[in-house]
Amino acid sequence: MVSACVLIRSQRGTFDEVVDRIKQLKGVERIFSVLGRYDVVVDVEVPDPASLGSIVLRMSRMAGVVFTETLVEVQYKEEA
Repeated sequence: MVSACVLIRSQRGTFDEVVDRIKQLKGVERIFSVLGRYDVVVDVEVPDPASLGSIVLRMSRMAGVVFTETLVEVQYKEEA
């Protein structure tokens, strides 16, 4: 599984529509509004990197989305 947070800025006046459309996407685990540079944070969990690319592209192409930034979970082993 691949986990990521997608940070989204929406156009003024389109927030509700953007959130409603994103909630419908398969792989969206959680979505919430935030204050600051971004308007929405979306927690995504998908089976593989290709699926992550697909869902992020769908979000970024939605009407009302200005831009996205994706933070992908990194799994690592600590060195002794």
